Amino acid sequence: MNRILLAGRDTVSLSEFESALEKRDSLIQYLVSGEKVLAAISAEVFDLLVADENLEDMSGIELIDSVTAKHPLLNCALVSSLPPGEFHEATEGLGILMQLPLQPGIDAADQLLTHLNKILSFSLHPVTKEP
Repeated sequence: MNRILLAGRDTVSLSEFESALEKRDSLIQYLVSGEKVLAAISAEVFDLLVADENLEDMSGIELIDSVTAKHPLLNCALVSSLPPGEFHEATEGLGILMQLPLQPGIDAADQLLTHLNKILSFSLHPVTKEP
């Protein structure tokens, strides 16, 4: 089971994506502010952070920048409206696993989980272990 933290101020735009992840054996926690996300990842272990491009208190890029400084091994994906070239420029060096479209759905969830599971399968010391 993947432990995924979703972060965004608009729960409606991520609802189909969240539902698709849950149906694919993922445990989801949803938070609306970057401050709450930073507190959560300091207290709990997650396999993935998915940040919307805007949160209540910061942008998704600002959040991922803060997260990677403190938790560099946490996999991150970002919902972004930027064209691919601009996205690359804005996020270069952050190690973002995948850019997701605005209002990601079932296909985006499948692609993201495929990438995440490949990465976790190569890990010598997985973030989470099944009993």
